[in-house]
Amino acid sequence: MMNKHLIDPMDFSVEELDEIFELAHQIINDPKKFSKICDGKILGTLFYEPSTRTKFSFEAAMMRLGGKILGFSEPNSSSASKGETLADTIKMVSIYTDIIAMRHPKEGSAKVASLYSGVPIINAGDGGHQHPTQTLADLLTIECLKKGLRGHTVGICGDLKYGRTVHSLIKAMSRYEGTKFVLVSPKELKVPNYIKQEFIEKNHIEFMEVERLEDVMEKVDILYMTRIQRERFFNEEEYLRLKDSYILDAEKMKYARENMIVMHPLPRVNEIAVEVDDDNRAAYFKQAEYAMYVRMALMCKLLGVV
Repeated sequence: MMNKHLIDPMDFSVEELDEIFELAHQIINDPKKFSKICDGKILGTLFYEPSTRTKFSFEAAMMRLGGKILGFSEPNSSSASKGETLADTIKMVSIYTDIIAMRHPKEGSAKVASLYSGVPIINAGDGGHQHPTQTLADLLTIECLKKGLRGHTVGICGDLKYGRTVHSLIKAMSRYEGTKFVLVSPKELKVPNYIKQEFIEKNHIEFMEVERLEDVMEKVDILYMTRIQRERFFNEEEYLRLKDSYILDAEKMKYARENMIVMHPLPRVNEIAVEVDDDNRAAYFKQAEYAMYVRMALMCKLLGVV
């Protein structure tokens, strides 16, 4: 796994993912043991698009491993504002760092970066395309809280058309035996056909598409809520019409299974009412914590320090 890039959640085999999750468990159980393992290593964080959780999570992960960070949080604070190409930026940053985490608004940008980098590239989100480390966090959360990754009915609700976390999660979970999907969205925001064809239908996975969340609450083991993403819309009126399509509240939670978990990649806007935070099935803040641990494990593997 050393020196590999992570551009797409399918870049790693199930066996390699198991290695990452096993290491994440070791870090969770004994963080002190790993607190100096990346001493002398530098993470470059190139965030061409706003981020709080992902950027902080990567930076906290490297600092907790004893490494250092450098980078930028918006393109205007880099030479991109002067017209420097992505290729040239990557060539330069890979001289100064040992590993790079990059978020970019253009789909396919992480793949382009990997072609010019002398160090491992981690895709921290490219447009509406992929967000593989969020997927690793999602999988680790499910593995920890649901005692494994097989045999679950996964409900995914909200923006299933533009949501990169949704596309990545469907791809990843399609590889685990017994997975079923319940896809909840307005007609305008349904899962793209290529995702359904390549990763659901091709693998003969049972699924259903519905428009009402209330109708399927009792059917799912995992409810993955997503926000309607304003930044992905070209039409403001369409966004305003759809933004409040689904709001999970305490009343809807009454219909859910006792052992169901609610996940969300965050940030939320208003799709999960604050009152749900007090429900012991709310797992989204725990999910954010697992994201840091799985990124710690991932960087250790790609750097070859374990």
